[in-house]
Amino acid sequence: MCGTLLSCWEDVAAITQQLEHLEGLHLSNNRLRVPSEVSPLCRSFCSLRTLALNNCDLTWTQILECAPMWPQLEVLSLEENNITELRRPEGVLQSLKNLNVSSNPLEQNTVLSIAALPRLEELNLSKTGLSDIRFDDAAPGSQTDMFAALKTLRLDYNKITEWCVVNELGKLRSLVIFTCRGNRLLSSDGNPRTANQMLIAKLGKLELLNNGQIAPDDRKGAECDYMKMFGLEWLEAGGGSEPSREFIIKHPRYPSLVQKYGAPDEGLLKKWVPLALKNQLLKITFVFPDHPDRKPIEKKLPDSMKVQKVKGLLNRLLKVPPSDLKLTYTTLKKMGIEYEIDIDLKTLSHYAIEDGDQVQVRWS
Repeated sequence: MCGTLLSCWEDVAAITQQLEHLEGLHLSNNRLRVPSEVSPLCRSFCSLRTLALNNCDLTWTQILECAPMWPQLEVLSLEENNITELRRPEGVLQSLKNLNVSSNPLEQNTVLSIAALPRLEELNLSKTGLSDIRFDDAAPGSQTDMFAALKTLRLDYNKITEWCVVNELGKLRSLVIFTCRGNRLLSSDGNPRTANQMLIAKLGKLELLNNGQIAPDDRKGAECDYMKMFGLEWLEAGGGSEPSREFIIKHPRYPSLVQKYGAPDEGLLKKWVPLALKNQLLKITFVFPDHPDRKPIEKKLPDSMKVQKVKGLLNRLLKVPPSDLKLTYTTLKKMGIEYEIDIDLKTLSHYAIEDGDQVQVRWS
């Protein structure tokens, strides 16, 4: 029906009555007049589950006036309409699972008006001018009761520049898919990879970010980097005893990360630098604790070298399969403590390995 020009819902109803159990309807690029009485039309749309009304010059008020016609509606697309202000749907749209209001000039302080929709799982707010959102019913680090079923949120090409907005999104209890391309969320080092790591670390339940799968190793690496990045600030704010309220507001997930991985080592924090800094050659000594007959091997390696490549080098030197190699390292600043090197796709700088450190090499 997308190729038919229509002006009123009565015309739509007349056509749909010829189609039993109609579940999907695409009425984009039409100019539909709101009916004065919707109840006579309800029968025509009682089975409707998917409705697209893109570029129909409709307001949210008009949508709510028509909504009693669609008691079973689950998917509603309203791209490029005249929607500026959202209002709470009272007794309508209660079956809605997927709502797309992208490319509408929304007043951002009205977005929470739809937060009580009980079954809403996917919300697209891209290109709406959004710069802020607040869930004031929940303290930093806790979960909001708003958008309780929301699993997917799309905020692409908005005006989000502050990490406090991401902290607020961390309060959503069910969020697992998030897209935010085209916003200016910058890390202190200006590296987009670092910004992505911060998003993963701040949103602890995410499974997909910008349509990319988050593997367990990616999450662990992002969270460990985040802990190192703000570890000194954490120490200065009170550390493990009781971080200041100001620190918790800025980094609400930090205490749970400390609980997950343990408190960051103060000595390592002071020598950690962002991945974006220029490569340095590190003098590293490889030692073999289980094979004392083997002499230590000294190499100069770039700090950007991945653990996978290091294992490849050791494979050529030792003739041991890379998958059998287990690596740890020790630093002169913390004698007697071995730190695991356990993610093949991370770099030496990720582990804060410094010039002069020793890497212990073991294999089964």
